[in-house]
Amino acid sequence: MNYNRRKFIQSAGALALGGMAMSGKAASLLSNMAPHPIGLQLFTFFGVIDEDVKGTLTKIAALGYKDMESAFSKKGGYYGMKPKEFKAMVNGLGMNWTSHHVLGAPFKLPPGTKLPNGADGKPMVIPPMKNLRDNMQELVDDAAAGGIKYLVCANSPTSTLDEIKSTIEVLNKTGEATKKVGIQFAYHNHDMEFHAVEGKVPYDLLLSETDPHNVKMELDLAWAVKGGKNPVEMFKQHPGRFPLWHVKDLDAERKTILPVGSGTIDFKPIFAAAKSAGMQHFFVEHDGPKDPLASITASIKYLKGTLKV
Repeated sequence: MNYNRRKFIQSAGALALGGMAMSGKAASLLSNMAPHPIGLQLFTFFGVIDEDVKGTLTKIAALGYKDMESAFSKKGGYYGMKPKEFKAMVNGLGMNWTSHHVLGAPFKLPPGTKLPNGADGKPMVIPPMKNLRDNMQELVDDAAAGGIKYLVCANSPTSTLDEIKSTIEVLNKTGEATKKVGIQFAYHNHDMEFHAVEGKVPYDLLLSETDPHNVKMELDLAWAVKGGKNPVEMFKQHPGRFPLWHVKDLDAERKTILPVGSGTIDFKPIFAAAKSAGMQHFFVEHDGPKDPLASITASIKYLKGTLKV
């Protein structure tokens, strides 16, 4: 059974897309866009990478991925390592460890859901995961020890106005703490933040009530479109607020995540607007793929060959 990030973190749902036409002006902008290293969110290999961390990273490096964004691990910590150990391994393979995901509040499985089975066929067992609400300074200190540029809140409760208020407080406090150690903090979205809660849109509140300098956004392009947003318009409305992106594709039925370039999202106008977004790094991601290596191989071929990023 495939579990995507929302099932793993908070809730489930099918993705939806919006069509965006590629204008001649956008094509010109794309062709002149400064190249960015192609990154990978290691959640793509969740449940796989812990079996052989160095072997997995070696295969990823061989494909040409340069920026790593780490995520949750069955082994705890940084795939069972201390921050400096993980950094040394990544750097030793010719890649950069750029960003790391943490939870905003204690992790809870959605009612009626279970963790997927591991490689041994048994349900995964994950050690308690630290979160920003309860362990903020420790997580920030670990990130600083690893020398990463970005710390990202992967998910935080936004189902009620009280939860949204609490999340905003956590984000602002973390942004202040990361600023002190020279790290940029950011928030990663799903689609739930774009659906009104008690008459308010959570994402609008997150944007307006967090410090725009201390709290940037990592825009998951597919989840944003699922929430009814056009990423290019978001960039125009909040220029420079989106230094990080997650890049994934979706099928025509808007249910299945696919390798980048294999689905229905038109990435050309989005990448053409990278400057207005303030994009500095982007990470390919495929939640719960049957064959992670095959997926990221197809994605990087498209990004290098068709988009020429």
